[in-house]
Amino acid sequence: MESSFHAAADALAAFDRVHRGTVRSGPPAQTDVERQADEARSTLTTAPVEAGPALPRIETVPAYAADPADHDAVLEAFVNEHGDWAKWRTWSDHTTHLVHESQTLRAELIHEPDLREAAWTFAAYETPVSDRMWHLTLTAATPDPLLQSLLISLAHGDAWDTALGRPAIERTVSAATRPLTDAGWKHTIDGRHIRWQTHHGDAGVQFDVFAAQDSHIHLAAWTLWAGPDIDHPTWAIHASRYAPAPLLAALTEDLAHNTGTRQTRTTRTEHRKNPASTAPTHPPASVGPATGPAR
Repeated sequence: MESSFHAAADALAAFDRVHRGTVRSGPPAQTDVERQADEARSTLTTAPVEAGPALPRIETVPAYAADPADHDAVLEAFVNEHGDWAKWRTWSDHTTHLVHESQTLRAELIHEPDLREAAWTFAAYETPVSDRMWHLTLTAATPDPLLQSLLISLAHGDAWDTALGRPAIERTVSAATRPLTDAGWKHTIDGRHIRWQTHHGDAGVQFDVFAAQDSHIHLAAWTLWAGPDIDHPTWAIHASRYAPAPLLAALTEDLAHNTGTRQTRTTRTEHRKNPASTAPTHPPASVGPATGPAR
């Protein structure tokens, strides 16, 4: 049945009376597809950044600040590459010996020591049955470049370049420390000790004059170190007074000019889904029975 109205307000009033149960104000209700799209978008919303597990990062640093050597792996690689050296075990599983075929150069590796304790002891002898000429020790935290340099020097025969029966003299000290002088390390004399240190004081070499001259003083003539100070080093190398200058010079060259790698850990960040950020969906329209056609 058609109706006619004299004003628009009359038409709207009539429409409201007829369709009041089926019509509501506001935007139209969401369809199923629209609701699914909103839910999919909400899963991409992220919560504030949170710290995750630390991730390793490799950086290049001065050789004296590099990571400690993997001593067991270094020993195995050295034996495999140098047929004139052999390793053998004693009754103890805690140590391995490295011996040159001449029987005049020997080394002992202690497995899994404390980082500040000696891991390696190297020694040289005039004959297989003579007394020890010189020895050198490395703590377990000694960086890989320095251990590698020492083994290369041994393999090249630098360990035999020793003036038998003669302590370190000025020429020997000069040759052993020339790389430090060339690099501009700070040079000081403190009583019986001559020292070379980086300008930051985080690494150095010390020569003990008394220990070098007096055989009755059972102290290291040479100390190479890095860390807060020489009395609290992160790592240290100690050498006796007859340690060969070429071998010491190879080590000081590493300290002054060479680099190594150090692994640090950085904080990883991650984004987590935030369930509270899910966009609200519009409730479906309340649909009631029609009371009549709209015209």
